[in-house]
Amino acid sequence: MYQTPSTAIIGGSGLYQMKDLEVINSLDIDTPFGKPSSPIVIGKLENQIVAFLARHGIGHTISPTEVNYRANIFALKMLGVRKIISISACGSLREDFRPGEIVVPDNLFDFTKDRERSFFGNGIVAHISSANPFCKSLSAIVSDAIEAAGGLLHRGGTLITIEGPRFSTKAESDLFRQWGMSIIGMTAAPEAFLAREAEMCYATMAHVTDYD
Repeated sequence: MYQTPSTAIIGGSGLYQMKDLEVINSLDIDTPFGKPSSPIVIGKLENQIVAFLARHGIGHTISPTEVNYRANIFALKMLGVRKIISISACGSLREDFRPGEIVVPDNLFDFTKDRERSFFGNGIVAHISSANPFCKSLSAIVSDAIEAAGGLLHRGGTLITIEGPRFSTKAESDLFRQWGMSIIGMTAAPEAFLAREAEMCYATMAHVTDYD
């Protein structure tokens, strides 16, 4: 029997496994919302028991819109996870957020339209506070760890989530910059809001791949 993982890592584009993770078990889980994107790997990382989930499936077979976000978060909650670190690729909407650098955002703008975005409905209503969608304490821990490892870090910034899988037009990017957005991605919403509904701490580690 493995120890309950209190922390989960959700890997985004390009991160489908963690080479330093000492695998203990791989779990194929069913939820009321279907199956997660991939089996959930339980393993030991730096003497800590963690869970790892590949958001887009092994080998990147699931588009951002087709990710079963509810099943992913529900499955992690079933395992006893309390904290989620989301790792993703993003585009920069600011000149000072350069490719190769890392952003730990402190706010989120949901510009998606075609996704199941809540566990509730069908006669069950719940309202959550989402003024600050990212967990401040977990974001600070992630930021400190990035700096300790020598990463070029930006603390804070607003992440806008678009539907995808296409990238933005120049007109759209110009508008997002006018709105004050810092980085752009395709997966933080509704993932962050579902984690909030499930009473789980959530932080994002966004790797800048290019200027949007």
